[in-house]
Amino acid sequence: MIHGVLFDFSGTLFHFEPGPGWPSEVADDGARDRLTALLTAPTMPVEQLPPDLVDAWERRDLDPDVNRTVYLALLAANDIGLTDAETEAVYTGLTAPEAWRPYPDTVDVLRELRAADVPVAVVSNISWDIRDIFRRHGVEELVTEFVLSFEEGVVKPDPKIFTLACQRIGVAPGNALMIGDSPENDGGAAAIGSATAIVEPLATEARPSALREALADLL
Repeated sequence: MIHGVLFDFSGTLFHFEPGPGWPSEVADDGARDRLTALLTAPTMPVEQLPPDLVDAWERRDLDPDVNRTVYLALLAANDIGLTDAETEAVYTGLTAPEAWRPYPDTVDVLRELRAADVPVAVVSNISWDIRDIFRRHGVEELVTEFVLSFEEGVVKPDPKIFTLACQRIGVAPGNALMIGDSPENDGGAAAIGSATAIVEPLATEARPSALREALADLL
């Protein structure tokens, strides 16, 4: 039986949808979509990275400074004609709480899990504190524990981060369900015996009920 739920953040509970703060040069859908995918991709083929950034890429979600260095270089390499200041603005926009929208079922699912006394951990490979985003939408208190890679010094799919999350919410790994959008990263929870469910990181309006469907046997 499932006694606790682990959720990924980006592409699972929330979707990055940058607002008008981004430079006008990335206002067209093609450039916006390309940069959005670049900033939020959970994995990336090594051949797409400059050779001197491969090692840093692997450490990007453990150190905020390394994260900034990697992504500014990748953004600059995308040849959209941004100035250094505009590139910085694009990267900084990633951490803006208003740029993240909850999926249509996110808030209700978190509320129902709380009402059912099912503890929840958000387990994210991230280099910055996402609690403000949850607070903005009134759901921070519905998350039992935030287990963030840059705070814990370990990234998915390392089994240690899933084990830690289960310990924090007081649930045996075999009684936990990990829901995320990355088979490579979030699927790592299977190594500790947890059930896993993968959702598509679609735009919010295109994915109205994936979380509820993944929890159909629980809610």
